[in-house]
Amino acid sequence: LQTIDGIKKGVKLDHVDFAYDPEKPVLKDVSIDVSKGKMVALVGPTGSGKTTVMNLLNRFYNVDGGAILFDDIDIRDIKLDSLRKQVGIVLQDSVLFTGTIRDNIVFGKPEATDEEVLNAAKQANIHDFIMNLENGYDTEISDENNIFSVGQKQLMSIARTIITNPSLLILDEATSNVDTVTESRIQKAMDNVISGRTSFVIAHRLKTILDADHIVVLHQGEVIEQGNHDELMKAKGFYSELYHNQFVIE
Repeated sequence: LQTIDGIKKGVKLDHVDFAYDPEKPVLKDVSIDVSKGKMVALVGPTGSGKTTVMNLLNRFYNVDGGAILFDDIDIRDIKLDSLRKQVGIVLQDSVLFTGTIRDNIVFGKPEATDEEVLNAAKQANIHDFIMNLENGYDTEISDENNIFSVGQKQLMSIARTIITNPSLLILDEATSNVDTVTESRIQKAMDNVISGRTSFVIAHRLKTILDADHIVVLHQGEVIEQGNHDELMKAKGFYSELYHNQFVIE
């Protein structure tokens, strides 16, 4: 098994098949090719396989057929800890651990300097909020003492991802359960973390989809269309219909 150091060329799903239950295929012959530094938006109805793509990229599961390649190396040939060091994940439901805010931010990089912690928090738009707490970065987080809103937790988990400086970012963009002020902060933080990185985003808002370098439309586990926004609009298929229906995708 080998270790990898970053992504030089890109990430590729090559004719991937996958099922949690052999009777019910979840992904069928999915091929997606992402060049380094580009952002791919995954769109499609609930149950179309978007989350499964995310799970496979991080090898929570192995593909049943085909392969996932980082720079032409099958991810099954990469040491798991090396693979996961390259992959940063921000999910809809953020998890905070017992300990201080600082402990939570440095979770993936315990040796991080104070400067790195502050930078990550600033990029994640949460630094000012933390500085207004009585104990700042030393504020204790525990189940009993849950002083943070859903949005603040999400910003902290974005800071935790930024500090590990992943080469591949996996992002589930739902911000449906936060107020608009927090939502715009989260979106700005997400834009910061996506910028210049290779990323797969389960995209919920139109701006992300329009800004994506490549859009993959999944439907019942198959890629039914892919291209950029203009190409897909010209094709007048499923995507353009979704777009004209104001993107009611979730």
